[in-house]
Amino acid sequence: MNERIDVIAAWFESLSPQTLATIGTIYAQDAHFVDPFNDVHGLPAITHIYAHMFQTLEQPRFTILRRVVQGADAFLVWRFDGALRGRAFAIEGATALRLDAQGRIADHQDYWDPASQVYERIPLLGAVLRRLRRKMSAQG
Repeated sequence: MNERIDVIAAWFESLSPQTLATIGTIYAQDAHFVDPFNDVHGLPAITHIYAHMFQTLEQPRFTILRRVVQGADAFLVWRFDGALRGRAFAIEGATALRLDAQGRIADHQDYWDPASQVYERIPLLGAVLRRLRRKMSAQG
């Protein structure tokens, strides 16, 4: 499965509106996808999430930093770069994957912190969240 994870990681790193057409070689038809904003089943819904990403963001790009593979399970640590309305951003996170018997993604679960990496960048909401984070911190 290490070789298959190499193919999947390369797909994520080269993902573009054009390569999105090959998503069926990466995800199973009935795959389950979960991230902080979505919880969907099926290839059409997952395709829609990536298409929306390309419609909403400027130059979105994944970089796979590390990977751990054990049997049909993999854990990818990544960095996601892009821009929204001309403002560049970077999000760091990880994805747990489970592959089916054909080596396609059956389960995809993203782990990243939308509060610190997205919400805190919103002017009024960000100030409130940063203050709350400081109050809750053991360093506080």
